[in-house]
Amino acid sequence: MISLARFRFRASLGAAYTHFDQMSVVRAWSAATIALLLGASVSAQWLTYKAPGTPRLPDGRPNLAAPAPRGADGRPDLTGVWEVVGDMVMPTDGRVRSRYLYNIAADRPGGAPFQPWARALWETRQKALGVGAPSEACLPHGIPAAMLTRTLPFKIVQHPGLTIVLFEEFNNWRQVFTDGRPLPVDPQPAWLGYSVGRWDGDTFVIESAGFNDRAWLDAGGTPHSEALSTVERLRRLDFGHMEAEFTFDDPRTFTTGWSATARFELLPDTDLLEHHCDNQKWAGKAP
Repeated sequence: MISLARFRFRASLGAAYTHFDQMSVVRAWSAATIALLLGASVSAQWLTYKAPGTPRLPDGRPNLAAPAPRGADGRPDLTGVWEVVGDMVMPTDGRVRSRYLYNIAADRPGGAPFQPWARALWETRQKALGVGAPSEACLPHGIPAAMLTRTLPFKIVQHPGLTIVLFEEFNNWRQVFTDGRPLPVDPQPAWLGYSVGRWDGDTFVIESAGFNDRAWLDAGGTPHSEALSTVERLRRLDFGHMEAEFTFDDPRTFTTGWSATARFELLPDTDLLEHHCDNQKWAGKAP
């Protein structure tokens, strides 16, 4: 049977995160209702599959406080489906969100250290409540914005030489090469940039560059230029919890380098759902 707790509908998260027209949501709810009434099985979607190797409590629930798993090389294994921790109730609709979703610099006194032009642009986007975000045109979120939306998780698949990040939203993906290659020189600018990784003790360090200047760092409109480079430090604290520190260096946009830290929770016994952007509203087309 369908698990309603896991059947994650992509309702609007404000103008910047409106990917589906109202009819799409109505159709999705209708399909779910019919499936429930008919007792349809959705086991092919692996929404409630109990993965072998998951530590469990006596009652069968996953033990999220168990030690972090490790690979054959002794390194922590970051593999799993992850969702950002919700720590803020939205005053507009009562939904729980991450406070970093609309302001990645939420913990920084005075906010992000913007250059004057970037602050002016950020303030304009703030006043517009995020209207004009690339996602309105079905274009990708940047890093870390793509990791900060609850109900739209991401999956890490860790292998020797390559770690892959799969984003449920838009069926997007990201490659982090760990085979010793350097970052490319003068690459074609990309929405998610180009990434290489290495281990620093039990911390997975991702260095990225080669971003275009069209993506936003968060849904609130924090801008960046093509000079942006980032360093992410991911630590799996235990089986069910991960911490990520994001460091941004972009002298065209910021007066100094700066960092933000977010936490993530494992979504056990489930997997990503197919997700496509079919919103015609912002494209000015008829449904």
